Amino acid sequence: MVKPSPASAEVQIFACEPEWAALASEIGGDVAHVYSATHGRQDPHYIRARPSLIAQVRQADLLFCSGAGLEEGWLPVLLQRGARVTIQRDQPGHLMASEHVRMLNPPSLVDRSQGHVHAEGNPHVQLLPENIAFLATELARRLTVIDPDNAEMYRRQLSIFQERWKDATANWMERKSHLEGMPVVVRHEAWAYLFEWTGIKQVASIERLPGVPPTANHLQLVLELARNAGAVAILRAPYEPSEGMEWLSDKAGIPIVDLPFTVGGQEGVDDLFDLFEVTITLLEEVRDQY
Repeated sequence: MVKPSPASAEVQIFACEPEWAALASEIGGDVAHVYSATHGRQDPHYIRARPSLIAQVRQADLLFCSGAGLEEGWLPVLLQRGARVTIQRDQPGHLMASEHVRMLNPPSLVDRSQGHVHAEGNPHVQLLPENIAFLATELARRLTVIDPDNAEMYRRQLSIFQERWKDATANWMERKSHLEGMPVVVRHEAWAYLFEWTGIKQVASIERLPGVPPTANHLQLVLELARNAGAVAILRAPYEPSEGMEWLSDKAGIPIVDLPFTVGGQEGVDDLFDLFEVTITLLEEVRDQY
């Protein structure tokens, strides 16, 4: 979870999730030492504020997280236990991805009866290419403020990344157009940004409410919805339990398709380019089979 640190590394970046660690490595170049608090097969909702994380965040010059409550169970503890003033809220070193992109699915009501909902909206913003582009620009801006001596290098890294990202996105845009309207089932409301971009249609969620395991009655309802909509797959993130999925897959006769969800979520998904390339390829395979 740590990018090798060259002797010249000057900026310490603490990323809450692997996607932001990957972006920080792209923009930070050789002068950034990047640490990720989680890996691609962990659910970032449920992390402990371990002493090792506290030690890492104390060294950080920049904090880069999803925000919108995704890390609410552990990040506040880290920030309270000795984090530098420069990475506290309203400081240049405090970067929350959700504060710089258009949020989807803000709830009309927030209370425990609605399950584990996020008041600001869906925090899983990494699966929309334009969000990555926006955040790369914001990250570069923050780094030039924190480390002005290397400002020109950060701008150069940003330019290189944005050019590569633009070319890759053009390819994905052409391919994703063939996925529009494809009906799928999910376990958790984690794919909103991917579906917004591709036009894939979510027809049911295995969770009765966000973060609430399914009941037998709810699974039966999901089966009916999946059959009526002609669902072609059940999408699963690396950290999601198979509870209810295998039953539904057997009854509905549709496969469980594992998608990486983030960098490191599958073998060979080593950066943001891999994340989108593998995701699109796996979804194309589903489309071609049905």
